[in-house]
Amino acid sequence: MGVRAPAGAAEGACNVPVGGRRRGGEAGERGLPVRTPDPPLPGHFRPRPPPAAPRFPGGTVHSCTSGPAGAGWRWHRPAARCPARAWPSRPPPGLRRRLAAPGRRRGAADAAALRGRAMPKLRGEAFWRETLRSAHYVVAPMVDQSELAWRLLSRRHGAQLCYTPMLHAQVFLRDANYRRENLYGEACPEDRPLIVQFCANDPEVFVQAALLAQDYCDAIDLNLGCPQMIAKRGHYGAFLQEEWDLLQRMILLANEKLSVPITCKIRVFPEIDKTVKYAQMLEKAGCQLLTVHGRTKEQKGPLAGVASWEHIQAVRKAVSIPVFANGNIQCLSDVEECIRKTGVHGVMSAEGNLHNPALFEGRNPLVWEMAEEYLEIVQKYPCPLSYVRAHLFKLWHHTLQVYQQLREELAKVKTLEGIVDVNRELKLRCQEEMANQKEGEKPKEGLPFFHWICQPYIRPGPKERCKENGASGTEKGVRGKRALEEEEDGNSELLSKNKQKKKLRNPNKSFDPSLKPKYAKCDQCGNPKGSKCVFNMCRGCCKKQAFKETADCPGHGLLFKTKYEKSLSWQSSQRVTQNAEISRRGDVDVGDTAVLKEAGDSAV
Repeated sequence: MGVRAPAGAAEGACNVPVGGRRRGGEAGERGLPVRTPDPPLPGHFRPRPPPAAPRFPGGTVHSCTSGPAGAGWRWHRPAARCPARAWPSRPPPGLRRRLAAPGRRRGAADAAALRGRAMPKLRGEAFWRETLRSAHYVVAPMVDQSELAWRLLSRRHGAQLCYTPMLHAQVFLRDANYRRENLYGEACPEDRPLIVQFCANDPEVFVQAALLAQDYCDAIDLNLGCPQMIAKRGHYGAFLQEEWDLLQRMILLANEKLSVPITCKIRVFPEIDKTVKYAQMLEKAGCQLLTVHGRTKEQKGPLAGVASWEHIQAVRKAVSIPVFANGNIQCLSDVEECIRKTGVHGVMSAEGNLHNPALFEGRNPLVWEMAEEYLEIVQKYPCPLSYVRAHLFKLWHHTLQVYQQLREELAKVKTLEGIVDVNRELKLRCQEEMANQKEGEKPKEGLPFFHWICQPYIRPGPKERCKENGASGTEKGVRGKRALEEEEDGNSELLSKNKQKKKLRNPNKSFDPSLKPKYAKCDQCGNPKGSKCVFNMCRGCCKKQAFKETADCPGHGLLFKTKYEKSLSWQSSQRVTQNAEISRRGDVDVGDTAVLKEAGDSAV
């Protein structure tokens, strides 16, 4: 929405309505009180023009207010034919905040913008100092757990930088609702600096998704650390760490196209040397900040073990870009020790932050204080109920081991009000237990604090988990949460909760793998083949083969041959009809010509 200057506008004055009032050059120079300008409209960031406001093609005038330097920043929509390089397409990262703050001292970046030049994209140490404000305490990207409400709670209690949950680049690119629910609808001035994390395995898709997100964050992060099975099936996260050529192409393209820096979060290799070469490759490709989780992709769940700070230290010494450490962070002393031993710029926490949002403050508050504050934020910035329930399960983890009934109620509740009621009941029971507490009594279950105090949760290893479930595993191999052999023998006490529910619905159901029917495999891919398939393949392979041969497969409901024959018969019938119509029209034309000829002869 361009602003046109009047035909006879005086030089040196900008007669443009701003905030509902006209302000001239003299008023600004005299320091007369003026009304605060209205909030900026979406559009391009325009610096203060020279006294004679320039006209661009289309008649657009980029106006300003008079007064001290920096007082005249305005947002305007550009003309359709305005040169793209005349002005930066968006404010540089962090510049809007600095210019908006009254009395804030302006640095070189602001001075460059005031002179009408776009500030270059910050890199490396400058990016960490200027844009990320030298952040040391970082909240990790967590799927369905680092949403806006939780980020705001963490920022109130010491967190200096937050990541969004991991977003799927392909879904983000094609689904407007996904973009609105996960990023566009969560605009909040307090939630900065912010880094948006994507998982992707295609350079073009990753960059196109990042272009849609870059105006809402300070950097884009590529997830190269997710070790879960869903990442293996989707071929992203830590399962890309062997494909260095692909990662180079992704980061090079993103570094070239994006107006914000590109960062990466990785897991280590068992070998320190390979991990160092991996980090150096990412830095050379254009990564401006590296987060190193000191575990391999095989270390997850009960097999997580201890993160290797030696790997992180070696990476920090080998690269020149900022490095964040991740792993083994349960309290503030762990943060300080990690920075001292590895020399990293900052420390990221996931599990520790979920169990104690005040971790970076160095204190252990009462659980209900954090829970009530979080629920208040959720009422202002709503999120799916499953996110809220999951957070309360983490916060109340130790207490819910004592009050199992309330654990079941929290799992079944369907509304936010119901969750608030369960939280209130947990608070009352803990306060009653505190009132009846004897002097000198110590926490049970080997906890450092009483269960109603925020504290870390130490995940049991394979042996401890095996003992809890009554299984006697060997030193080398036990399955994650329970022994596979004992789960599948039909004993309901050792079945997972989902299988126990199925057993309740159908008491005769058996989970013995020997009783399951054996399926024949597809000749092409090894998946179960269709029992009535004419090609002895699974449906996917059968569809390709039937299309290639123009054949039918009634077993899979594929009728390529039948549809092709119907199409041919329809086309032939259409041709017959058209020919008959043409011949009929030809007979009519001949008859009309004869009549006209006879009429002409008679007239002569």
